[in-house]
Amino acid sequence: MKYYAIIVAGGSGNRMQTETPKQFLLLKKLPVLMHTIKAFATSNTQPKILLVLNKNQQAYWAMLCKEFNFHIPHEVIDGGTERFYSVKNAVYTIAEEGFVAIHDAVRPLVSKKLIDSSFMEVAKQGNVIAAVQSSDSVRLLSAGKTSALKRDEIYLVQTPQTFSLSILKEAYNQDFNTHFTDDASVVESIGQEINIIEGERANIKITYPIDLELAELLLKN
Repeated sequence: MKYYAIIVAGGSGNRMQTETPKQFLLLKKLPVLMHTIKAFATSNTQPKILLVLNKNQQAYWAMLCKEFNFHIPHEVIDGGTERFYSVKNAVYTIAEEGFVAIHDAVRPLVSKKLIDSSFMEVAKQGNVIAAVQSSDSVRLLSAGKTSALKRDEIYLVQTPQTFSLSILKEAYNQDFNTHFTDDASVVESIGQEINIIEGERANIKITYPIDLELAELLLKN
């Protein structure tokens, strides 16, 4: 069985209050996306890396690779109008059966240990997603009323989300639904029960300016 990593890099810089898309912002003097690709390339499983990127960002990415002397092998695939279509484009380029980890480009601090654990566990369970238990109290707001939820039953979902290719191809053969918030929700909609493995507190998603500062601090330590 072969290993694949689909790195989804379709984000914009809106919430970062910058015109530069988040995946291209500098983190410790290297674009965020390069840290992410590096993590997968240096893992023990060393999956084939498929980078899903908007067509109008591909020339800029090629320029960055040249500027930063970045030569880690990866295949660039056209992104879609929604994350669903971006992942689907990548999934259907894979011909051989294997296991596929789907990961946010803007989670650059994912550890090699978590990547390897994801591939090891998916071979046993068919699908696994990284998630961490909520450390905060959680309330649900519905119809203008709030209610407390049990904190120990709430998990905050991360990536990688890892699946067998056969499951992914079946899941992404269906029509897009606005209720799809991540790959697990797409797979769950075809009747698959989703399995959780322990994620990492440091596996943060770069969304707001403070996230970049925190990532710098975590890398420094």
